[in-house]
Amino acid sequence: MDRADHVVKGFGRAALLVLALLCPWAASAQGAADATFHVVVVDPSGAVIVGARVTLTPIAPDATAQSLDTGPDGEARLTSLVPGRYTIRVESPGFETATVREARVRRGENRREVKLAIARLAETVDVGRDARERGADPRSDAFATVLGPDAINELPDDPDEMERILNDMAGPGAVMRVNGFRGGKLPPKDQIAQIRFHRNMFAADTHEPGFMSIDIITKPGLENWRGATNIGVRDAALNARNPFAPEKGDEHFRRLAFSLSGPLWKKRTSLALSAETVDAFDSKTIVAALPTGYFADSVQKPNTTLNWSARLEHALNANQILRFEGQRNHNQLDNQGIGDYDLFDRAYRQVSDEALVRGSMAGSIRKSLYNELRFQWRSLSTAYTPASLAPTVMVLNAFNSGGAQIGGQQDSNELQLADDLDIATGKHAIRAGFQIDGGRYDTNVARNAGGTFTFSSLDAYNAAQPTTFTRNVGDPEVAVSQWQGAVYVQDDYRLRRELTVSGGIRVEAQQHIGGVHPGPRGGIAWSPFKDGRTTIRAGAGVFFDWFDAATYEQAVQLDGTHQRISTITSPGYPIPSSGANSVILPAGRVELASNLSQPSLREANAAVERQLPGNLRVSAMFVARRGVDLLRGVDVNAPLADGTRPYPLAGTITSVESIASSSFNAMFVNVNYSRPERRIFVAANYALARSINDTDGAFNLPADSHDLAAERGPALSDARHRFTSLANFPLFRKLTLGTAIRLQSALPYNITTGFDDNHDTVSNDRPVGVTRNTGRGGTIVDVGSRLSWTVGFGGAPRTGPGGPQVAIVRGGDADPLRSMPSGASDARYRVELYLQGYNLTNHTNATNFSGVQTSPFFGQATAASAARRLELGARLVF
Repeated sequence: MDRADHVVKGFGRAALLVLALLCPWAASAQGAADATFHVVVVDPSGAVIVGARVTLTPIAPDATAQSLDTGPDGEARLTSLVPGRYTIRVESPGFETATVREARVRRGENRREVKLAIARLAETVDVGRDARERGADPRSDAFATVLGPDAINELPDDPDEMERILNDMAGPGAVMRVNGFRGGKLPPKDQIAQIRFHRNMFAADTHEPGFMSIDIITKPGLENWRGATNIGVRDAALNARNPFAPEKGDEHFRRLAFSLSGPLWKKRTSLALSAETVDAFDSKTIVAALPTGYFADSVQKPNTTLNWSARLEHALNANQILRFEGQRNHNQLDNQGIGDYDLFDRAYRQVSDEALVRGSMAGSIRKSLYNELRFQWRSLSTAYTPASLAPTVMVLNAFNSGGAQIGGQQDSNELQLADDLDIATGKHAIRAGFQIDGGRYDTNVARNAGGTFTFSSLDAYNAAQPTTFTRNVGDPEVAVSQWQGAVYVQDDYRLRRELTVSGGIRVEAQQHIGGVHPGPRGGIAWSPFKDGRTTIRAGAGVFFDWFDAATYEQAVQLDGTHQRISTITSPGYPIPSSGANSVILPAGRVELASNLSQPSLREANAAVERQLPGNLRVSAMFVARRGVDLLRGVDVNAPLADGTRPYPLAGTITSVESIASSSFNAMFVNVNYSRPERRIFVAANYALARSINDTDGAFNLPADSHDLAAERGPALSDARHRFTSLANFPLFRKLTLGTAIRLQSALPYNITTGFDDNHDTVSNDRPVGVTRNTGRGGTIVDVGSRLSWTVGFGGAPRTGPGGPQVAIVRGGDADPLRSMPSGASDARYRVELYLQGYNLTNHTNATNFSGVQTSPFFGQATAASAARRLELGARLVF
């Protein structure tokens, strides 16, 4: 018995020991078998990356990491995981390392997408980088304002209004690109992934010297089909009366838009479609002084639009993505030419048809190279049909009547080809490439074919004593071509982790203007403090301005062979040749100077940005720019002091010459505040600037062609103060408010006597001692807002296996799963009702100030931009 008891007790002790050893293993095995994690790795274009090393480390003491390379589909599948929180680290040669901290792994299938940036060439992704290294990267997000989906959703639904607000936000001279392309219509809001306002820091790949570029990046749509419909309605009953209209004008606006995007081949090929139609008419005020007294009225200006586009994106392989896009845009505008001083008989119709085809191929090559090849073909046809062919009667800043003096058709076919190659080698980030632009331009548009009588005042009109009668005589049909190109190279060299020095050169050449023009550029980017929250940048460079094809075309039209300018001084009225003192001048013309040079701009700036606590960023920038060899018109046959002309066998000869100059000095202050987890975004810009030049354009003649010094004055865009802001934030009960504010100080205008005292046939003489553009108009206050209410239904959006795919990593160490806003944005379907307002304060933003001393309106405004307007609309997102 004792022995049996001993055996039983021994067996029991052994069993307990085995169970003690097995239980932890069993518990561990039971948990580990519950989770699988799919990590998909893509490059900036959205193409998958093969062979990227994915390391998954549990957040626990003495945890063991698992590593796996991505396969042909760019996916690493890690199995037998214990549910919990992990750190993901993704590495691939030629790309920035990405780190996602505290990624949550739940039971069952889990999925995560991680986007890698090209090494030291990242523009939209800064994951896992040292803060000082990121701040010292000239192509990083320092000095950039980025609008994400929530901020984009609160922009106007009308693409034209959205474009206007984005341009106001960026300031004068901003360059807008969609996926690297200029021109065409903006895509629908629901197809835009990101809008980036980025300050130009003298990159050699940039032609324009603008202070801000606006880059719009569309969604690839490789995962799921999504779409949206939009209906917008605006009516006179919701609008305020224009202060210059005797009564509220009749207005009507109806917009219907549709968009759809999704995969044709999962993770390989996507298609995006959009269409928009607009049926609208706004009212334009007429304020004039007639012989019978003052006249005020408004006219309907119908606008009919039909636009559509299709965009196809295809992943050629693991590293290359191909994109094609086609657009067709039709627009008809009626009652153009009416408004301000222009009476009803000045009307004409304008019909435009645009076709656009774009293509690009982008992706990494051998891991350390990234190349993007782009081409664009654009065809534009614009036809003008005047309501009247009668001669124009122009009583300076009193009233204009008669025909519109424009009729015919203008066609253009343009081609753009560009390539950018990024090379990452050691401490060098090199970008090289080329750009070729050009096209053919055909026109038979006749301007001023019926002639124009110019009167200095109402008294002169009542006495039938015009100052001049001018008319363009001959065949306006011409066909010209215009081509230009550039090559460039730039190296961003990381001297130290916190300091990058950049140097490059861009060489440009252009047909019809002669010469090869090198433009050197350089700069530094420095992050001086250990926290990486402060960035200092400075740079300088030389930029060149293209000689515009439309300017060349018009010069060829009026070259004295195709068309010539007929001028009669002191003509009779209504028969020009019947005047007792009439003088018929020899034919005039436009010519291009033989030594015409490409206009150049020399610019330098310095800037500092500081990341403050609470997601607040503040930056300041000082800019100094000088323009030389700018184009201006000069009458080289203007009468001399004795009244004779240098070329007695010719009339007015407008010579386009490269002799003008400009100066621009400005200080910009930018404040950004962003809380994406709460869907709050605020961006505000203030500019204090002074812009001086001595030309208003290639064909604008000076008041006195023998005294060009008097032309030095404020530029027409010289607003000393500009403030713009965008903001959006949630209110309550699924309401969201977005605002856009623009404040601007007065713009200048020119003051003239109304007479042609120097007998150069142009009534733009100024009072003695008065220089160009010395008058000032009124301030602009424009407050817009969009109040929306959104409700979601239909459950979670459809996704691939394993649940929602929500994590394209775009910076910081936050877990995107936790930072995603909850509510309607998580639903499969969303309905949004919105009320959108423009000029909500109903401020009178006066325009069209008269600078003619003989005008009854001298020193006064005779028009204003639109009064308060309200638009009701609805969107269905599915």
